Amino acid sequence: MSISLIGKSISVSATLKLNEMAAILREKGEPVIHLGGGEPKTKAPVEALIAAAGMINSGEVRYTPADGIPALKKAIIRYTEEFYDRKVEPENVIASSGAKQSLMVALQAILNPQEEVLFPAPYWVSYTEMAKMIGAVPVPVYAEDGSFYPRMKDIEQRVTSYTKCIIINSPNNPTGAMYSADFIGEIVEFCEKKGIWLIMDDIYHRLIFDGKKPINCYKFAKDLSENSKLVVINGVSKQYAMTGFRIGWAVANKRLIEVMTNIQAHQTSGPSAITQIAAAAAINGVQSGVESLRQTLENNRNILIDRLNAFNGVKSYKPDGTFYTFADFSYYMKDSTKLSKFLLDKVRVLTVPGIEFGMDGFLRISTCGTVKDITEGIDRIKWALDPDAPNEIYIGERKLVRDWL
Repeated sequence: MSISLIGKSISVSATLKLNEMAAILREKGEPVIHLGGGEPKTKAPVEALIAAAGMINSGEVRYTPADGIPALKKAIIRYTEEFYDRKVEPENVIASSGAKQSLMVALQAILNPQEEVLFPAPYWVSYTEMAKMIGAVPVPVYAEDGSFYPRMKDIEQRVTSYTKCIIINSPNNPTGAMYSADFIGEIVEFCEKKGIWLIMDDIYHRLIFDGKKPINCYKFAKDLSENSKLVVINGVSKQYAMTGFRIGWAVANKRLIEVMTNIQAHQTSGPSAITQIAAAAAINGVQSGVESLRQTLENNRNILIDRLNAFNGVKSYKPDGTFYTFADFSYYMKDSTKLSKFLLDKVRVLTVPGIEFGMDGFLRISTCGTVKDITEGIDRIKWALDPDAPNEIYIGERKLVRDWL
């Protein structure tokens, strides 16, 4: 069978594949604990559900404009003014079927084949594959000091004449690291000076801990005209627990949005009318659910870090936000894919291998689940790896005896 070179180069989405595996095992009655998930377990805002139900009941569910319905664009404009102190017009906004699509069409509009897109490592798994799908070159940037917090110097050293775009995801998936205001200011200034597109992937910007406040990239921009190369990506999936609704957006200069709209029109046409109405209702509705989710995630993070810190051989790093912790398990196994499969096979705990995010020996562990999921999941992992742990454990109704240490 003849497959395109680009098609052959694209890897399966590790996170989606793991979700599928967990679902299959649960259907078989296996007591799986999913610590690899990237979606909150809280319910979507009631306003969103009522709005979606209302449209369904009306029977008037039709095609939508390629760049989003006016009601949603109006809500995004309001959101941008509230959280970014930035007034934009409808022509500066595109709504997509998820923030992932907004990001993808932005890259398609910006990058030519063989041009480079830079992003700090560890990085979200899709950045590399998105670049490959348009023939561009993904360039991960690792912090020279080995931390999860790059310096401007680290970025500058990887910039070449082929660099067309930089993506900044803060707080970061998978590490939960939130980059400093100084760093964001430096990267905005650098990109303006060099004429490089800067995409701010802000999908987690309200899910931050320890009293930290979202950092507004526009605050540091000198050029806020229609020549600006600053693009902000966001969506309802994370902060409103609306992952299945698939609504995200981008805010950028009008010419880029026009090109993105043309691309999206040929890809998928406009996003679903039902989910756009729901997203607008969530953005315009009571926001207490976002704070409740944030508090829950912060509490879950504290519990997870305490458990990991009591785990000999594991190096944990306290996240500033998101619902992930990126922990170093290389003391036990340097091959993170092999380790993740081992834990799923032996103790039915699902994690995501660090190699998928550009760093082997690590596991991404999610705090989206319940406290019981976190505590029991880490207890199972500790039993599977730590020779000082008791030799027997009950998983569900089965007693397991460890025979591999």
